[in-house]
Amino acid sequence: MTIGIDASRANLKRKTGTEWYSFYLIKNLAKIDKENKYLLYLNDLPSSELQEIIKDNPNFSVKFLHWPFLSFWTLGRLTLEMIFHKPDILFIPAHTMPLVYPKRTINTIHDIAFARDRNLYQSKGVKTDRALSKKIVEFLVRLFTLGKYHSESLDYLYWSTDFALRRAKKIITVSNFTKQDILSFYPRAKADSISVVHNGYNDDLYKMGRDQEKIKAKLEKYNLEQPYFLYVGRLEKKKNTPALIEALSIMHDGHPEIKEKLVLIGDASFGYDEVKYVIEEFNLNNEVLMPGWVAEEDMPCIFNGASAFIFPSKHEGFGIPILQAMACGLPVACSDIPVFKEVAADAALYFNHEDKKAIAEAMAKIINDRELHQELINKGLERARNFSWQRCAEETLKEILSA
Repeated sequence: MTIGIDASRANLKRKTGTEWYSFYLIKNLAKIDKENKYLLYLNDLPSSELQEIIKDNPNFSVKFLHWPFLSFWTLGRLTLEMIFHKPDILFIPAHTMPLVYPKRTINTIHDIAFARDRNLYQSKGVKTDRALSKKIVEFLVRLFTLGKYHSESLDYLYWSTDFALRRAKKIITVSNFTKQDILSFYPRAKADSISVVHNGYNDDLYKMGRDQEKIKAKLEKYNLEQPYFLYVGRLEKKKNTPALIEALSIMHDGHPEIKEKLVLIGDASFGYDEVKYVIEEFNLNNEVLMPGWVAEEDMPCIFNGASAFIFPSKHEGFGIPILQAMACGLPVACSDIPVFKEVAADAALYFNHEDKKAIAEAMAKIINDRELHQELINKGLERARNFSWQRCAEETLKEILSA
């Protein structure tokens, strides 16, 4: 049996949640499944990471599908491929799917935060490289959606998610929270066609580190200095980054004995202007350190060098950085949103993400209350053992084959 996988996200160099999910699923499927054949569809030449996975695995092959435009590779080029060369099963580790597809098509929907609060997403035109392309995109979107949607990115998110929910044989979600969210906002979605498979994390990489010289060297590489609180994720409104920065100022005012700075790991995204404004407004240029995107091989040292991990997101589909932090022996304080309670259980200190003073008090408590600090470390290490990418791949493979 041939299982086709949209591997375009796994092939990206600067990966975040969905991209890492795609990559590690492929990597672990290559380890656990020696019976089925896999065809990885790419919109670019395979990265060295993907080449490493497939080079000694005869069951895996790559098909490069060239597409001259910046957008709509799945709806355009992958659709053309499906017209002429359908695999037995098609797995797409995201919410988009081609317009033509095998009967056994499975999609993963990570979250639908755009439906819950569209103000957290930038309403912009889908990227195109030339004016003619933009006109073509607008025409195609209106045609495919019978005039319901235009070519803005939010419209595309709504339509493509709805299309997958109506057409895919099975939907995988990464949390029970996301499944319930889907059923709430998409009444036509069928509960029995949606399965939950929790994400994992790279347990070979994210561990407690005791090599202080190595940690120090990595911190120097990114011009970071201890002590610091750590945040990992895009710098944007959805992640509540501006509130976290303001909370740091509030905490320092109320607890001058705490010397921790704030390290923000991640690329700028929608709402970054507000991040910069808050830093300037509260005079925190020396207190908030932003090295940008950091290579994954360096991240364990960044985690191990921190005093605590703070995650104030308004909406998430899962929250992989929580597991990474716990596995590295960091105490975690995070938003009291349902999905974080599903992931972290009793191994985190929760706060109201809408209350900056509450965030500040949680930051102070996780440092000053040494008994709680150690308790969260111990519980976090235990909690992280319940998740791995291999387990995720094993459960995902069962869902794929049963579709």
